[in-house]
Amino acid sequence: MFEGLGYFLRGILGIGMPCFFHMLTGLYCPGCGGTRAVKMLLEGNLKMSFQYHPLVLYTVCVICLEGISWAFSRIWKRSSLYVGHVNVFVLIAAAIVVVNWIFKNYMLIVKGVDLLPPLA
Repeated sequence: MFEGLGYFLRGILGIGMPCFFHMLTGLYCPGCGGTRAVKMLLEGNLKMSFQYHPLVLYTVCVICLEGISWAFSRIWKRSSLYVGHVNVFVLIAAAIVVVNWIFKNYMLIVKGVDLLPPLA
């Protein structure tokens, strides 16, 4: 079962999808670097995962926090311990996407620094 999942992930992460927004404009879209960030995260390279797209690492942290808080709320039978379904997580994620998008395009246009190097 997990072999098929691994094959599927290798296929997607190995090829990647070209960003049509980037191809047309030369600028990064809000999601540029997401696939590379997932690949780096799966390889254990947290620094590069964060550099490619910080939303991926943030999402993993939020999912872990929700899972742990859910488990503790079940174990101790206190629903107040569960932090799930908190709207602030979504607002923070939206802010990460916007700030990341502006910063990467600023670095690309103004400073001439490409923060999304191709994978080796």
